[in-house]
Amino acid sequence: MATDCIFCKIAKGEIPVTKVFEDDYCLCFPDIDPQAPTHLLLVPKHHLMSHAHATVEHRQILGHLLEVAAEIARMEELSKGYRIVINTGPDGGQSVDHLHLHILGGRPMTWPPG
Repeated sequence: MATDCIFCKIAKGEIPVTKVFEDDYCLCFPDIDPQAPTHLLLVPKHHLMSHAHATVEHRQILGHLLEVAAEIARMEELSKGYRIVINTGPDGGQSVDHLHLHILGGRPMTWPPG
């Protein structure tokens, strides 16, 4: 884990959050700047800087995150639809250098997104 990474600190319990979901591999909690009625962040507990840094060794956790995101969407009753976003790098809008999925729902999503 990166010692100065806010998501690593959250995963270690050093910074409290309202946990929506947690297992051995990931943690989900509300975004502090929600862009939809439901806006959750799903982060792996193991530090991975971004999607661009993912390699074959991360295949399992990447699949796990997507499966957990579907489970969370069901838990949050997002049956009318939701969006999963992974911002990567500065031009992609990534503001924390730790891979995380945004789960957005509770309103119609527009396209293009930004």
